[in-house]
Amino acid sequence: MTRHIRHALQVISLLTLLGAGTGVKAADPVTEAMQAANGPYRMALYKTNGPSQAEAQQALTQAQQAWDKLSTQFGAKPAAPYDRDPAFAASVAAVSKVYNKALAEVNANDNKAAHNTLEEAREIMADMRHRNNVVVFSDHMNAYHSQMEVIMIDGNATLAQPKGLLQMTAQTGALSFLAKRLSTQAPESLTKNAEFTALVEAVNKSVAALETACLNQDMAAVKEAIGKLKGPYSKLFSKFG
Repeated sequence: MTRHIRHALQVISLLTLLGAGTGVKAADPVTEAMQAANGPYRMALYKTNGPSQAEAQQALTQAQQAWDKLSTQFGAKPAAPYDRDPAFAASVAAVSKVYNKALAEVNANDNKAAHNTLEEAREIMADMRHRNNVVVFSDHMNAYHSQMEVIMIDGNATLAQPKGLLQMTAQTGALSFLAKRLSTQAPESLTKNAEFTALVEAVNKSVAALETACLNQDMAAVKEAIGKLKGPYSKLFSKFG
């Protein structure tokens, strides 16, 4: 299965869970540990997306250490609700393997490959929560990211099809819905944070620009707007994702 198809399936799956309103908020020790490990993980993603090998190595090592702490504490005996998940230990080990592979790639001075490898950890962790009916703000960020990548990866192919602009308008509608949820589903600690609200506003503006271009049926403007989606999201994710 190609990565962009996998992203599309993840959007459907996440929308089902997030829209159902049945998810458990992060209140258990495993999810809290996963959230604590998420900050170093985001930094590792950010640094491997840059040119510095030394910075990427440092960030990856810190992220790996944070995950090793979770693995040591809960890998063999997780707390509820993960204690009912037969695949929990395998998922924890899978994330560890991602870190090992990414670190080897950075050591080989291939930050780009390491960045792409690290993306796999986000999917594994999201699936762990999904299987156990746990929802955190990161899941809303992941849902937006998945739909954004569907548009960015498949955008040119979509636009080249008959009624491609109409199809892109529909895809953008889904992205707009997910963008708005970044505000409505954020915890109070974030909604009262001026930096967070400014970054979310920038994400929504980038989506609005794409919506406007689609409604105007302006192919050139649509392509330009698609190219400007990643920047605002990356800034939001690096700090609050």
